[in-house]
Amino acid sequence: MKCVVWDLDGTVWPGIAIEGAEGTLPTPYPWALELMAALEARGVVNSVASRTDPTLAAALAAHPDLVDRFVAPQLGWGDKSVAIRRIVDTLGIGADAVAFVDDNPFERAEVAALLPEVLVLSPEELRGRFDELFPEAVTAEARSRPDRYREEQRRVAAEQDFAGSREEFLRSCGMVLTVSPAGPVDVPRIAELVARTHRFNTTGEQWSADQLAALVDDPDWFVPVVRLADRFGEYGQISTALVQRGASWRIRLFMVSCRAAGREVPVAVLGWLVDRARAAGARELLVEIRTDLANLELRLLLRRVGFTAVTPPAGAAPPTGTAPARPHDADEPTDGDGNRAVLLRRDLTEMPPVAHLTLEEKGWSA
Repeated sequence: MKCVVWDLDGTVWPGIAIEGAEGTLPTPYPWALELMAALEARGVVNSVASRTDPTLAAALAAHPDLVDRFVAPQLGWGDKSVAIRRIVDTLGIGADAVAFVDDNPFERAEVAALLPEVLVLSPEELRGRFDELFPEAVTAEARSRPDRYREEQRRVAAEQDFAGSREEFLRSCGMVLTVSPAGPVDVPRIAELVARTHRFNTTGEQWSADQLAALVDDPDWFVPVVRLADRFGEYGQISTALVQRGASWRIRLFMVSCRAAGREVPVAVLGWLVDRARAAGARELLVEIRTDLANLELRLLLRRVGFTAVTPPAGAAPPTGTAPARPHDADEPTDGDGNRAVLLRRDLTEMPPVAHLTLEEKGWSA
């Protein structure tokens, strides 16, 4: 779970806010404040979908117990399912990463019917299942996720106020990609990206922390980690690749966090991988990709930067990963396990740089 969307009246506080004194809000339940703080400490974002007067948004933002607590709150008279869709779109996450908490059975039923991917809970269910549903975050990246979403809201607001083009705005952000060789300290975050990244993930394979740690130490594998920062703050570690060295460099897994994908980060990282493969004397760069709808945007991007289909990967899936079954089109080729997959290749001619991104290497031997 990446986000908990709270109802307000009867859930976060007793009573109905608009029936109170003008400009004031009820006092939140202590248990609700405790759980919100615990969620944030575990890397889960708090938001709001409340059927109430939208003019209460200013009072909510200024409430002494709730200052900076909610990201992308939605207050208004529309359906809660519509409000949750707005939150999902704003945060750039899937509905299956959202839990919705409401004391009203009607509101819970409406969201469950129209957004079946969302986990719908009563306040009592949230309290009773909290540790089960929201395990403690194991990485600093996860714990800082709420702050990163707040930074993203500031980026969005700045872009809306920017008078120039989108490319001019992106250049004004001063984005810097730092690419480093993965070490043991990076393994937990890589494992987290493997588990949580879907849209910009080439295969969806699940790799354990032990398997990833072995690859990091294996000279036959090339495992970079990519971090991103700009004038608004740190994105943290947002991309990695598991690359098998050889006469052809073969990307077994490539992932980019959705938070950074819209800034052409995948293009910049792939261009850097092309350069590294060429410098190592490889003849081409290959990438295995599963052809399910979840990663359609990534598949289109790979084609755009010059990757073309070769053949399906021969034999079984890579020995160090297990790939779950994915939906597919009937005319697509399969790998040895019957999973829909293709092998793409690209020659090692240099890719044009991404103008608004500065790429820096750190920690690589000469």
